[in-house]
Amino acid sequence: MCDYSLEMYASRPARESEKYVTTRFPSGSIGLAAPGDCTTAVCVQYDTHLNLEGISNDLQTRLGVAASEHVVFARLEHGAYRDGVKFDNGKEISLQLLGSGVGAMLVVPAAKPQVVRDRQATLETID
Repeated sequence: MCDYSLEMYASRPARESEKYVTTRFPSGSIGLAAPGDCTTAVCVQYDTHLNLEGISNDLQTRLGVAASEHVVFARLEHGAYRDGVKFDNGKEISLQLLGSGVGAMLVVPAAKPQVVRDRQATLETID
């Protein structure tokens, strides 16, 4: 959601189709913010899918990922900071290790196909 280290800042929920950037807040903690508004932390629900852009070369090498990746926002079990991301290759890192300046966009899940069943009238004959 929003790491406890950001609770002293104004915050708001993430919105579909908005772009965010990892931002170092004055406390030193990294969180998500809308570009141009580094005073409001943007809170993302855990298990939300994101597309990241601009992952550093160092992290690409260390994690075996590309500059742009699909991730899932995750609650980490260990460490001082709990907000993190899980890459498709299974690697998880804290937003703090992701660094500032990485772009993020919520991925809107595809609508689940509706199951349509044809109903056939059942005729009963009475003799």
